[in-house]
Amino acid sequence: MPYTVFALKWRPNNFEEVIGQDHITLTLKSAIQKSRLAHAYLFTGPRGVGKTSTARILAKALNCQNGPTVNPCQNCPSCLGIGRGNSLDVLEIDGASNRGIDEIRTLRENVKFAPVQGNFKIYIIDEVHQITTDGFNALLKTLEEPPEYVKFIFATTHPHKVIPTILSRCQRFDFRRIPALEIAAQLGRIAAAEKIAIDKEVLFAIARAADGSLRDAESVLDQLFSFSKEKISLKDVVSVLGIVEQEALFAIADKIIQKDPNGALSLFNQIIDQGKDAGVFLSSLIEHFRNLMVAKVSRADAKLIDLPQEACEKLFSQSNAFTLEEIFSAFNILVNTQEMAKRLDSLRIPLEISLVRLSYGRKDQPAPLAQPKLRSGPAAAPPAPAKTPPQPSKDLRQGEPPRPNEDIRNSLSGVSLEHVKQRWQNIVDNLSRVKISAAAYLSEGEPFKVQGNVLTVSFPKNYSLHKESLEARDNRAIIEKSVSDLLNVNLRVNFILSEELKQGEDDRNNSFIKTALEMFDGRVIREE
Repeated sequence: MPYTVFALKWRPNNFEEVIGQDHITLTLKSAIQKSRLAHAYLFTGPRGVGKTSTARILAKALNCQNGPTVNPCQNCPSCLGIGRGNSLDVLEIDGASNRGIDEIRTLRENVKFAPVQGNFKIYIIDEVHQITTDGFNALLKTLEEPPEYVKFIFATTHPHKVIPTILSRCQRFDFRRIPALEIAAQLGRIAAAEKIAIDKEVLFAIARAADGSLRDAESVLDQLFSFSKEKISLKDVVSVLGIVEQEALFAIADKIIQKDPNGALSLFNQIIDQGKDAGVFLSSLIEHFRNLMVAKVSRADAKLIDLPQEACEKLFSQSNAFTLEEIFSAFNILVNTQEMAKRLDSLRIPLEISLVRLSYGRKDQPAPLAQPKLRSGPAAAPPAPAKTPPQPSKDLRQGEPPRPNEDIRNSLSGVSLEHVKQRWQNIVDNLSRVKISAAAYLSEGEPFKVQGNVLTVSFPKNYSLHKESLEARDNRAIIEKSVSDLLNVNLRVNFILSEELKQGEDDRNNSFIKTALEMFDGRVIREE
């Protein structure tokens, strides 16, 4: 007997066997029971989540000799023919290879013929978005007023490519990505029936790698069953799929907590030396910090984290070592890594830099930019006491010339430089909710002066990339909005490069450079 792959062998045959789409199967069953059947359905969603399988089940339910029924018998000629794909009354059409106007005209001619043995003549068109505009237009009249015995079921992964006149004539059902826990449970049932020796953690690793596609997960299980000799191990999954183990992500986060840049860098290089893709690692690490954020906020509620209970407990424990600000900062750095990689030929170098930065630069205190900074020298003014933003003086209210006060000279907008510095971290945090990459760049800058309605932000000389990125029109617009919202005054923002290092960072940078040189066995090249 020829071998049948798992994805076909374990294809659902009735509504109860469809995994993760209860919101759709319940609606279809109710429509059948109430005899409220539409003439056209549109099934949309990502690949491998059950669109075509559900279309076949619906066709069986409508054309079963006992039908229409929510429980097709699976034994009558109609059910058997649909299952084998050779039913005369249910025609499955590939939209990619039957996309032109001539093919649609043929379909329109065939619609005129009544069903042979079933109640309905059903057309299942897969990847319907591939049909040309002329083809859709040729189908419109038939779709709007088909014979009473004709039903259309369209399936697509790109509903936005289907013209609106077609969409408006269909009942639309959106299939969702299947949660990893539900995929793992189904894989467990398949493994038990096929007598496959496999651990639960392996099933879950396959489910996560499938990214919501049950068909992909079943294909991977099939591949691993052929690949392994006895019991399928987690090592087999990692080897075949190239995924990053959950334990490796916990270990990297531990190195960040321990402020161990050398350890973080060594772990990362071990992962890359094992053949893992740097992009997969970066995406996995971003997702890990997302899970840490949810664990930090949800207070031991694992519903929002699609991981086994053991992994959730470790996340809750590890999240206690981070503040939310540190998690947000990690997001900024990792997203900034993706931006940096677009300008380089390699993702590995930006990732190494970011891992060292995450583990070396982790602080327990607020970022220095959030603190007011005193100017040195004999002319420096004493620190201003905490108070509300300065109000216009009596002289100003009476229209007299302003007194030579620095706040008034530099801030005709009513906002002082010191007040901007005090609110700077709030501005960056607010911006991170709109665009993380822009917030990451802005966090490296420092308010320099406020003159008129212009706020000038200064960056160190070697931060020209940050300056250029923030000067882009869209970035500048959202920064100015964030600044204006927080300070309650309209300000334009200007960016400059400074020749000076940030106060207090000289020693820290020297130490950082020394550590980096030791790790990379490098040397300093000075510009002449």
